[in-house]
Amino acid sequence: MKTTENKYTITEEPTIRVGIVGGPTVRVSTPGGAVREVGRAEVDAAGGELRPTLEMAEPQLGEAEPGEAAFELCDVAIGIGFHWERREPQRFEGSLLLRSSADNDTDIIAINEVGVEAYLRSVVCSEMKADAPEEFLKAHAITSRSWLLRQLADVGKHPQGRCSITGFTVVNDRIVDELVCWHDREDHTQFDVCADDHCQRYQGVSRRTSAAVARAVDATRGIVLTYGDEICDARFSKCCGGRTERFDACWEDASHPYLESIDDPYCLRATPEVLATVLNSYDREQPGFDQWTERIAADELAALIARKSGIDFGQILELRPLCRGASGRITRLLIRGTLRSMVVGKELEIRRWLSPTHLRSSWMDIEGPSADGYFTFRGHGWGHGVGLCQIGAAVMGAEGHSSDEILRHYFPKAQLTQLYK
Repeated sequence: MKTTENKYTITEEPTIRVGIVGGPTVRVSTPGGAVREVGRAEVDAAGGELRPTLEMAEPQLGEAEPGEAAFELCDVAIGIGFHWERREPQRFEGSLLLRSSADNDTDIIAINEVGVEAYLRSVVCSEMKADAPEEFLKAHAITSRSWLLRQLADVGKHPQGRCSITGFTVVNDRIVDELVCWHDREDHTQFDVCADDHCQRYQGVSRRTSAAVARAVDATRGIVLTYGDEICDARFSKCCGGRTERFDACWEDASHPYLESIDDPYCLRATPEVLATVLNSYDREQPGFDQWTERIAADELAALIARKSGIDFGQILELRPLCRGASGRITRLLIRGTLRSMVVGKELEIRRWLSPTHLRSSWMDIEGPSADGYFTFRGHGWGHGVGLCQIGAAVMGAEGHSSDEILRHYFPKAQLTQLYK
């Protein structure tokens, strides 16, 4: 791809605010080991925002050299709501801001203020293993930077990020309720992005284990994907399963020409050796990327759907796909029960309702209930499938494709633009 000149409003590297962890208290320490615990009362007393210091240790918060940890937060949750969810301590550069939570009267939120490029060095090796093919790392850095800067440019344009539309539809001459729901960055109002899969994985300096990631981010500094007069809303998922999905199957009903559904043979060629070089350990705990099967008893499924949706359907009699996206992912699903029937969408809400965590994808065939009382889901891929397929892009990198070729494959019609240097 040819890199064009900047004609956009972002002309220098922004600083962003990343929401890391929240709760009644936050325990923070410096690399030297001094620990301080801060609660809501102290933050409220400071006017709702507090920049803590640790007078008992050097360096104080925010005084570390670039690339070095300035502070550590204890008990940070990662993979929230997914099968790999766990808690761990994480170290961060930049500065720390504690805010009173707007959602309740007891919690505070720990926010990391950091430059975009430092943020991206962590994102790339939090999302994928740091010793992945370097051309893939470059493509990922450009994709992640594009998504982030598009979100910053769009602040205020879509005030309701978690959009729920409740209405009615007709199925077999019967009127049933319909719930359409999707989730996006605008779920967050007190910081720019969160640090988990809801936005992009960001685990501070804790995951930085390779100079290749720093080289990839530095080599692409300020470069984003663009289309027309806009920075691309560049999305990515773990594994598309052989075909990517359109944007409107997963989020708002908008068409982006650079996010069309395309065939992707590369992710189907992933070998165990390639997966070992690109996936962090917790991503390899559950096998099955391009194809997978889940089986659940009908009574367990009824209880699960009731818990996840807050709706008692009674005994589940039928799960019927009513609409699929271009890749085959289900975007509208009829749930027919003995007490109630309802249509649910879009793909993430379907995945959430049908699994204790999340089904890996909504690109699936549904069988059941069987004679022995089970539903079976036979699926493809992991994630929403829109934009760059991380496994497929990693295979392309391993096979010798350049970052330009990777981006051209997953984002046809987009071009590269240098926003800042």
